[in-house]
Amino acid sequence: MTDWGHPARRAVLGLPLAALAAPAVAVPDRAMLLVPGPEEGRLAQLGRALAGVLSRGLGSAAVLHVQAVGAADGVTAANRFAAATPADGQGLLLLPGAAGQALLIGDGRARFEPRHWPALCGAAQPALLAGTRRLDAPGPLRLALPSPAAPEAAVLLALDLLGRPAQPVFGANPQALLAAGAADARVIAGPGLDLAGLRPLLALGSAALPDPALAELPTLAQLLPDSARPDLMAAVEAASLAMRTEAVLVLPPLTSADLVALWRAAAERWPETGPRRFGPAEATPLLAGLCPDAQVAVAYREWLLRRFNWRPA
Repeated sequence: MTDWGHPARRAVLGLPLAALAAPAVAVPDRAMLLVPGPEEGRLAQLGRALAGVLSRGLGSAAVLHVQAVGAADGVTAANRFAAATPADGQGLLLLPGAAGQALLIGDGRARFEPRHWPALCGAAQPALLAGTRRLDAPGPLRLALPSPAAPEAAVLLALDLLGRPAQPVFGANPQALLAAGAADARVIAGPGLDLAGLRPLLALGSAALPDPALAELPTLAQLLPDSARPDLMAAVEAASLAMRTEAVLVLPPLTSADLVALWRAAAERWPETGPRRFGPAEATPLLAGLCPDAQVAVAYREWLLRRFNWRPA
């Protein structure tokens, strides 16, 4: 039997989890976490909370600095990360769902490729379709949308795949469209979910990121028919994750397996710090769903062109 009361054994028990996971790898004593701006925005605050957890997970005198870059959609931060961050384990990025949406629609500003970035952990938010009438009520469902480029437009694609008649109603304030009687339903997403008196219709959950708090609602993924085109179903999944993903923490491509293991071990306690926070096991499939392959993105852009005559700038 191992004597865990022996002084040497007690010393092992006192080591941080990251050191136990990869004892041969040097723990970074200073690292930089890029986050989408602004400096006092929600993602910067999330980054600072995450930096504290990771620093404690690494142990020793590890310090993780947070630098806010660009706007909240994360495109500028992701571009800088892709262009200038070496794979030495000392640079990380907090990638928001909006940056994945920019890639999906072919936003010309997005010059990064996240499909080979090791994912560590992240934070989710609720999202659902809500309206003033039942989903199966007679007549086309008038869906309020901010723009064809918004991830909410994928709900219209899902309704098309379901064979459910629906028509878009565009406006900068979807809630005002419902209040004026010009629309029947809208997507509501964000950390503080306020239905504003609307009826919940569908949860925008996914296999990669289920939402137990909305488990009583059907999800788009559950309703889509097996006969639907796989690339379009994956596009619906990607846009749903763009709305559900507050941010996912990633490392640069080609980071060594030992360094990835070190950071993932440091992130293991992150889900304990708050609701809808997920760890390494959930982060990898989430990033794969948020940033699907080029075939899925092309299929979605072709649908945008057919449905709205919309092309990326």
